[in-house]
Order: sequence, then structure tokens, then C-alpha cells
Amino acid sequence: MDNVVAKKATAMFNHRRLNRSRSSLFTAFAASVISLIVFTIFIVSHVLVRDFSEVVTIEIKTVVPYLPLRSEKEQSNYTITVTESNNLHVLDVFGGRDVSEKFQQRATEFSRDDCEVNFMMTWISPAEMFGKREILSVESVFKSHPKGCLIILSSTMDSPLGFRILKPFLDRGYRVTAITPNLPYLLKDTAGETWLEEIQTGKRDPGKISLAQNLSNLMRLAYLFKFGGVYLDTDMIVLKSFKRLRNVIGAQTLEPVSRNWTRLNNAVLIFDKDHPLLLKCIEEFALTFNGNVWGHNGPYLVSRVARAVEGNVGYNFTVMTPSAFYSVNWVEIEKLFKVPRTEKDLKRVQVKVLEMQRRSYGLHLWNKFSSKFEIEEGSAMDKIVTDHCVICEKVTAS
Repeated sequence: MDNVVAKKATAMFNHRRLNRSRSSLFTAFAASVISLIVFTIFIVSHVLVRDFSEVVTIEIKTVVPYLPLRSEKEQSNYTITVTESNNLHVLDVFGGRDVSEKFQQRATEFSRDDCEVNFMMTWISPAEMFGKREILSVESVFKSHPKGCLIILSSTMDSPLGFRILKPFLDRGYRVTAITPNLPYLLKDTAGETWLEEIQTGKRDPGKISLAQNLSNLMRLAYLFKFGGVYLDTDMIVLKSFKRLRNVIGAQTLEPVSRNWTRLNNAVLIFDKDHPLLLKCIEEFALTFNGNVWGHNGPYLVSRVARAVEGNVGYNFTVMTPSAFYSVNWVEIEKLFKVPRTEKDLKRVQVKVLEMQRRSYGLHLWNKFSSKFEIEEGSAMDKIVTDHCVICEKVTAS
């Protein structure tokens, strides 16, 4: 009897174990199938997102890699053969050849000690393209700094047409001028001097990106190193006085949790003459120049250098939060140009404008994206224009 009971118990145990085994196998199989499906969806969605976001990928990058500067690594010698079509003629726009020997004298005399703040811009396009948006940027400088001085480094604006464009400011007593820059002078005794020679002789590849754009990136650093002052992009609207700002650069993005900066922008640079950060940036520009990657020689460059030297003795500078100059990013800038259509949009714009009034020194318009937007009457941008103009002609999309 005991044997029969034992056999039945054994059979029952084996049956249950088999069922459990089958259940485990089924669970494992189901989990594998689900994982495969999820992985497939991820791959497909990743490819689709990559395809549709390819045109803005570089713009939304926020992380600055913690990599050593090229100037801190062993340097290598190289020679690159470039085609004549990529080369040299653009240097004339910046006065790279046969420039006026009066640049130093003109710049020094103009940027005098009695200037409330010394501002500078660069302009690399024809003078006729210096339109109402750019004029608004100039107006905002003098609205907040009536006794300020503004020098525009540009061979095209240093012309009869350029003078006519700026004459309305001169007639009102504002101090503004355009001067053809002398690149060799600005870069003398810096690493940029060798870089310029290599570009001119074809030993350095200027790349596919506009060389003029990269020259603007370099020139703002070199000018501030020689003279000091405030550099502004021509799509920056000044909202309040910069008088109390010294050795400042603005963050464009922050890490959401730590609130530490992740990327800086070079649309506004405020530095004393001979500041070591500027010299380090010029050195990094010359040694790591890449004319095929957008931002590598501009915003990403100042981010790399600032990350490398931040906190080091002698490199005293302040990184201001995005609210200082970049409170509205390029994706959201259109909302300021349009009259809000819903109560929700109206409240968002009101909150943003109130924040700018309290915390912002400037507003970057991201003209690359916003130039096609007309300023609608009654919009936030319409009020900003009215509040920060001195000539006050209506600004359109041009």
C-alpha cells in the first residue's frame, strides 16, 4: 500500500514539475519575443527620427565632451592641398590683403575712454544686406547705452553705402562707425597668425563651411583680446545696460538636474583686453580648426576652452545662465513674432516676457530661423521693438 501511495505521489510531483517547466519555457519564450519586438521598434524609430531630424541635429546638441584641448596634446605637422575655388578671395572681405594701414589708429581713436561701453560687431555680407533687423540691433545698443560706442568690423560697411546706412545714428549724435579690419594686425603674436598664413598659402583646408563665418568667429576673439569690450551678433537685441558686466560669457543650455552649463554661445562676449581665455580660444581655433563642422570653431570652441580652464588660476570669468542672453531658444522664437491665438499661448508668452524684463540683458533672435517671420502688430516682438528702438521705423521680415 505504501508503495502504491509513493508511486502516485512521485507521479504527481513529476507532473507538476513538467507543468512548471513548460510554464517557465513559455515565459522565457514570450519574454524573448517581446524583447525582440521592442528592439525592432527602437531601431526603426531611431532610423526614422534620424532621417527627419538630420537638418537640425547639430543645433540641438547640448553636451560638451570633457576632452583635452588640442593645444594640450602633442602637435603634428601636416599639409593639405586645397582647390583655388575654396580659397583666399573671401579674405579680402575681412581686409586680409592690402588692408588700410590706418586700422589700428582708427580703432584706437574711436574706442576712447569716454565711451560708456565699447561694443563691436562683424559684418561679412554685402552692405545692402544690412537690413532692418540689423538696424534694430544697433538701435537697441544705443537705447540702453546713449553714450556707448559701436564699431562694425566690415570692409563692405566701410563704404559710401555703409555710411548712408549708419548716417541716421550719426545725425542723432550716436557714436557708430564701420572699419575695414586688419586681420594680420589683430592676429599678430598669436597662434592665429600662423593659421592665417596657412589658409592664405593653401596649407590649411578652409573646409566646406563659409570661411567668412569662421573668420568672424576668430576676429571677435582677436579684437576683444587687442581692445577689450563687448562683442554682439547682429541679431542680438540689447534689453538693458551692460555697464556692470565684466568678463562674461553666456550659457545657451543647462543640465536639467544639476543646472550646470552644458553649452556656451559666442553671440555675446564681454571681456577685458588681454584676457587669457581669449588667447586660449585663439590658440584652440588655430590648432583644431575644422571647416567642415558647424559650430566647431564657434560656440563649441568657447565651450571646450571654458570647460578646460574653468576654475583655474588666472582665468577669471563668469558664465551667466541662459536667461541672460538666450532666454528663448531657436525652436520657440517664432512665438514672440506672432500674436498668441489661444489663452494658453498668451500666458506662456506673458511669462516669458516678464522673465526677460527681470533677468535678461539681451535677446538672441536666431535670425537663421526667425528671418522669415514677420513681426505681427500686437505681438511680444512688436512691443520689444517699440521699447528698444531709437529711430523706430517699422521692422518687417527683411
